[in-house]
Amino acid sequence: MDGLTLFGLFAVTAMLVCYAFEDCSPWFILAFAVACVLGSVYGFLQGAWPFGLVEAVWSMVAARRWWKARPSARSGFRM
Repeated sequence: MDGLTLFGLFAVTAMLVCYAFEDCSPWFILAFAVACVLGSVYGFLQGAWPFGLVEAVWSMVAARRWWKARPSARSGFRM
């Protein structure tokens, strides 16, 4: 197994774990977004640009979900 494959395995495993624990804390949603970015980087480095593009979109969706679910958003505090 080469380094790129290990990186991809790490990214996809991190996505799976963070997705499984999203209900526990909004920080897992943010971690899922970061893992999606890693998956996107892997996709582009591997040459599978459609996968990289879809993962980039998922990272933006997850970041928006985190923004809405973060603790300060639930308490009503606005900056």
